[in-house]
Amino acid sequence: MIHRTYTAAKDKETTYRTGNLTSASEIPPAEAARLLDDLTVIVARACAEIRAVSPAALAPRMKADRSPVTAADEASETAITQGVARLLPGIPVVSEESVGHNHKRLDGSFLIVDPLDGTREFLAGRDEFTVNVAIITRGIPIAGIIAAPKRDQLWRGVIGVKAERVRLLQNGADRPQTIHTREWPSKGAVAAVSRSHFDAATDTFLASLEPIIRAASGSAFKFCQVAEGAADVYPRFGATCEWDVAAGHALVVAAGGVVKSPQGLPLAYGRADKNFRVPAFIAWGDTKKTAVGS
Repeated sequence: MIHRTYTAAKDKETTYRTGNLTSASEIPPAEAARLLDDLTVIVARACAEIRAVSPAALAPRMKADRSPVTAADEASETAITQGVARLLPGIPVVSEESVGHNHKRLDGSFLIVDPLDGTREFLAGRDEFTVNVAIITRGIPIAGIIAAPKRDQLWRGVIGVKAERVRLLQNGADRPQTIHTREWPSKGAVAAVSRSHFDAATDTFLASLEPIIRAASGSAFKFCQVAEGAADVYPRFGATCEWDVAAGHALVVAAGGVVKSPQGLPLAYGRADKNFRVPAFIAWGDTKKTAVGS
């Protein structure tokens, strides 16, 4: 697959605090925390671009994998990739809508982006679609931002530093509120489940955790529910892509949870040779829970 590295360009509206980062640079959590506000502004702009696309101009079409894409996806991607090119010139950006068919090794850190996660929900008029941006260092998501444009909400976190929820403003965000996962409750546990991809394996897994409330929604919004303690577990047993998972992975871990394979193994990111596929995962709010429940 091909990963576009966007070059620096002068930003006439915003001055970013850029460093001398190259395509082989590593972004540690402390640097990711410093970048968080600027990345939030970029994501807020992407949300504004999505809202600005009129229904008549969406021009939905099906991609080769039979998933839909619209003019809103493309407008959001442009806002993000151009903003990141100014903020972090030389740092690779892997975006769902810009992936081709050549492999390129990803050294150092890179960003992985889903400019509109949950396009089906978006086209259906629901509010469960999101914009996802993550920073990956050494194959691990260290920072993640998930925004819900129609809800005017944004969740963000840096592993080992903080996790927050903020209200979106026109070109940024309001004062952040700290969020945290919760311990597994003695009753009233909630599972965030996919509205579109619920399967028999998920049903069997949830049956092992009964009694449990099943809350269906779309996109990476389910990670946000776990991160802020509104849900306790989010299982996904069907294959998905790294840009669907990375930002939520970082957010849940930053908020005190864990995201692993169903076998309890770490997830790896930047796997171009695997077409950036994630076979399956479980996000737990309570780290004392195991990958098979306890």
